[in-house]
Amino acid sequence: MMSFNNLKTSLEGGILTITVSRISKLNALDTETIDEIGSAMQEAFDNDEVRGIIFTGEGDKAFVAGADIAEISGLNEMIGRRFSERGQDIFSMIEESPKPVIAAINGFALGGGCELAMACHIRIASENAQFGQPEVKLGLIPGFGGTQRLTQLVGKGKAMELMMTGDMITAQEALRLRLVNHVTTFADLMPKSREIMSKIVSKAPLAVGLIVDCVNAWYDKEEHGYQTEANAFSRCCGSEDFVEGTHAFLEKRKANFRGQ
Repeated sequence: MMSFNNLKTSLEGGILTITVSRISKLNALDTETIDEIGSAMQEAFDNDEVRGIIFTGEGDKAFVAGADIAEISGLNEMIGRRFSERGQDIFSMIEESPKPVIAAINGFALGGGCELAMACHIRIASENAQFGQPEVKLGLIPGFGGTQRLTQLVGKGKAMELMMTGDMITAQEALRLRLVNHVTTFADLMPKSREIMSKIVSKAPLAVGLIVDCVNAWYDKEEHGYQTEANAFSRCCGSEDFVEGTHAFLEKRKANFRGQ
């Protein structure tokens, strides 16, 4: 496997583990990390030794705590649209992967981290995991497919509530909402993820890949939900509320939104 600045990879028994490794930033996603995830996925597709993929985050505090606010605070409408569409494209690579993908979620899975987890085929959470789409607190909306996938997974009403309030939920609540498949102790998170993946990769690869295709076909992606999301995200990036929200976060103060 190629080397990355912000990812660690290991291949054992046909299972590729991709660890987001920006521990000082709670594994937050910046542009480089998003691009590296795309490169790692493409390499996994091209490598016949890889039968399945597990995503996790370094340490016990965060899977991925969201986007890197210091970076995205500089977005405008044009750059914001490209940022959203790039993230959507790479997370769609994960969702549409012919090789099974599991998210092993340790700690915070917020914003882009929750979106990354939702793009994976199966989600396993440790007891300390917390989930949320808090972008509204920054004057934004989810931009990497979150408005679409959260609705698909937990239903329209609950998805609306979580996205419009920005509230976080626990691993047990995520299990109740069917956002995750299993909850384990932190110590059992990777063993449980590998156990399930080992069962899957022992099956026929073609059949596994076609199951992915057939399940995803239930959701008609030719509709304009994802493009609508990217359009809305880019509008947020051109708003005064977005400037205020990101500046307030970086300055550790309460945001004063004005709807502009």
